[in-house]
Amino acid sequence: MRAVSRVTGVSFNTVMKLLLEAGEACEAFHDARVRNVKSRRVECDEIWAFNYCKKAKLATAKAAPEGAGDAWTWTALDADSKLIVSFLVGNRDAEAASKFMQDVADRLANRVQLTTDGHKPYLGAVEDAFGADIDYAMLVKIYGESGASGPERKYSPGECCGTVKRKIEGNPDRRLVSTSYVEKHNQTMRQHMRRFTRLTNAHSKKFVNHCAAQAMYFAYYNFVRINSAVKMSPAMAAGIETKLWEMTDLLAMVDAYWAAKKAEVSN
Repeated sequence: MRAVSRVTGVSFNTVMKLLLEAGEACEAFHDARVRNVKSRRVECDEIWAFNYCKKAKLATAKAAPEGAGDAWTWTALDADSKLIVSFLVGNRDAEAASKFMQDVADRLANRVQLTTDGHKPYLGAVEDAFGADIDYAMLVKIYGESGASGPERKYSPGECCGTVKRKIEGNPDRRLVSTSYVEKHNQTMRQHMRRFTRLTNAHSKKFVNHCAAQAMYFAYYNFVRINSAVKMSPAMAAGIETKLWEMTDLLAMVDAYWAAKKAEVSN
């Protein structure tokens, strides 16, 4: 954001204000437009980031703002269209899982096959949100030592030794039990949002900034960015949009949102 401030010649506070305004507009847009999604299979996952400081440093941090520490982004991806059906930024606990899965259920138009990882809070959350109206399976990965030696071992993930497919509810097709697409999207998030880049100082300083940046990203990803797998935007592939958006369309949407909000206040 400081680079944008230097290039455009406006103050850093102005850039920050526009970030928050655009984020609020994009979040409201996603909430209104990504509805009644007709899907066959949905994959869910969580990706880690942090605000201000990591959780381990929170006790000794000076003047840590509200929301400082670890921040997990929950995502639900339609495996066919690659549409992000739902996202939630918060903790990685049962309360966040329940809120997230309820939102996923509210946005789907039909019964789907759902796959998650082995994170235990999903069990109760999916049951509460869908009941028996779901074909649900967990893909549990088994990890071992990474095999790396020396200082770099600290940053090497454990080696995946195998997976276990567990049927939880309904009649999921074992051949389609996978989280590969949503895990690939985690990499896309890291490539598009510097806040998710590991071992850098590009993290957000405030939770609201972190959320705003992600809301903008998801609007861009769903409606503007051409997905190489489906050769169009995920929104077009999912049937909730008929044309490919440009960045000018996204900006016009943000302007229209705030114009409508100001008119509502004045009335």
